[in-house]
Amino acid sequence: MQRDLKGRRITFWPVNIDEQTPLSRGRKIPRDSAVKSPRVEEIVEAAKALGLNPEVEEASYPRSWWSDTRRIVVDKRWSKRETLKRISMEIRNMRARRRRGRQS
Repeated sequence: MQRDLKGRRITFWPVNIDEQTPLSRGRKIPRDSAVKSPRVEEIVEAAKALGLNPEVEEASYPRSWWSDTRRIVVDKRWSKRETLKRISMEIRNMRARRRRGRQS
């Protein structure tokens, strides 16, 4: 990340909003606000819908450095926790819309 963007961007991994991940393993928001098994593609779509200009970077999550993961970097408009909650809520809404679309 560039030095001039320090403080204006938020970096996080999908594990930070996964409801199946305990707080001790990296979840950053309450379980009732988190989503089950978020995919990077869903997170990017949700961040775009919120106008956060997401970028995906190849980087391992520090607590599971041996697995290949990707992290997401978004513009900072709210606190990190609030941003994660809003992205998670948007993913829930997107999943609900897809379910309703399939049922029609």
